[in-house]
Amino acid sequence: MTDTVLRTVVRRETHSPRTVAMLVVVVLLLLALAYAAVEIVLNLTGAQPLLVAPGEALQAVVAAPTALMPVAFIVGGVVLAILGLIVLVLALKPGRLSKHEMAWGERAVVVDNGVVASALATHLSNESGIARDDIVVGVAHRSVDVTVRPPVGIPVDEGQLRRIVEEEITAYKLTPAVRTHVRVERPDTKESR
Repeated sequence: MTDTVLRTVVRRETHSPRTVAMLVVVVLLLLALAYAAVEIVLNLTGAQPLLVAPGEALQAVVAAPTALMPVAFIVGGVVLAILGLIVLVLALKPGRLSKHEMAWGERAVVVDNGVVASALATHLSNESGIARDDIVVGVAHRSVDVTVRPPVGIPVDEGQLRRIVEEEITAYKLTPAVRTHVRVERPDTKESR
């Protein structure tokens, strides 16, 4: 496979398509056009309109500036602008799946964020001696959040934990790159009275 093909495959695996948003907009437009066609056919055959006859609808649109208050136009314009902005953002902004690309020679490797989190937690547990159940790892698109909750009396060097996490994340060679945040949460040793 060529580099271009691999790039395309990785992009398809890490980004969600906007097919659903596009399909909703197309279906709504088709329904509006179908309704307009039905009303026109009913008007041409002399039958009663479903909601409003095309001629009456056109007259209402022409008379709207004098019949409606300016506030109604402003509110309608704002609503249409917001809907248009939402559709535009959905069309242009790529959707992201909870996956990262991993550098592995010339191969394309796509890993789920949950797999990265589990592997990192297991590695940190093995390297630090802290139980796996006391380590919580969350992986987002641009960050990795590690929370360590050691039992009472277990000494923990936060700098060493941070070094272990950063070395392991660097070894994964994730794309896009992530920032790491390591927190040590000590249990409350005071008993409530």
